[in-house]
Amino acid sequence: MRIVSGSLKGRRFSPPKSFKARPTTDFAKENLFNVLNNTIDFTALKVLDLFGGTGSISFEFCSRGSKDVTCVELSYNHYKFIKKTTEELDLDTPLRVIKGDAFKFVEKTPEKYNLIFADPPYDLTSANQIPDLIFEHQLLTQDGLLIFEHSGRVTFNHHPNFIENRENGKVIFTFFKA
Repeated sequence: MRIVSGSLKGRRFSPPKSFKARPTTDFAKENLFNVLNNTIDFTALKVLDLFGGTGSISFEFCSRGSKDVTCVELSYNHYKFIKKTTEELDLDTPLRVIKGDAFKFVEKTPEKYNLIFADPPYDLTSANQIPDLIFEHQLLTQDGLLIFEHSGRVTFNHHPNFIENRENGKVIFTFFKA
């Protein structure tokens, strides 16, 4: 895996072969960040990365100079990997890595974010509740953006906060706005 842009562009990191995460592909990640480059100022962002997996998305936001990034990951092995990689990359942006359940975090955090990225496991049956929970708990700032990565088995086109879908092969990024 590699960081596709920013101050850490080209830096590589490799999760162990035993890793159970399904990381966002470099191709899909690059396309996503190309879209974001044209619409947001990364340096003003307070970011929440739910279901952190490899930490790849958090590292991309840090590399682009986001002011604050929080990554939530349930698996202890994934959490350890993200922490280790954070130290190896020597990030300029503070990256707070939390070992915990994303659903409980959403329900309990008093924080508000400019951008939330959620990439739950595709087979997690309760994953489709994430957008509603984020809006119910008002975790986004005014005009804040939620990006939800999912497979094509589900659609959010009729959600009241839906903006658009971006498809990258089998990966779909659905954008919601507060």
